[in-house]
Amino acid sequence: MTGSDFGITDRAAARISEIVAAEGRPAALRVQVLAGGCSGFQYRFELDQERQPDDLVIQHGDATVLVDPASLDLLAGGELDFADELMGSYFAIRNPNAKSACGCGTSFSVD
Repeated sequence: MTGSDFGITDRAAARISEIVAAEGRPAALRVQVLAGGCSGFQYRFELDQERQPDDLVIQHGDATVLVDPASLDLLAGGELDFADELMGSYFAIRNPNAKSACGCGTSFSVD
């Protein structure tokens, strides 16, 4: 993986495929980094049927993930995973660019 790559684990790909199959229509998981949250930036995950011309399209098996260029700058070298734990199931990002994160796990800073 090069520094600008963003990866997807097998668990995340399997869960994306399950979610899209349950929706019954073709879609991809859009991963975005937005300003906000308690640490400066927050992750956003949503199903999206529209690919933008400048999206990075990552295919892993049957799963498709879309990342916009601005978000990719903050996710470079990171990886999307899916956790299924006692406290709940959720998508998580291992992000080498995040210098700190809040307790909720969805917000981070890069300073």
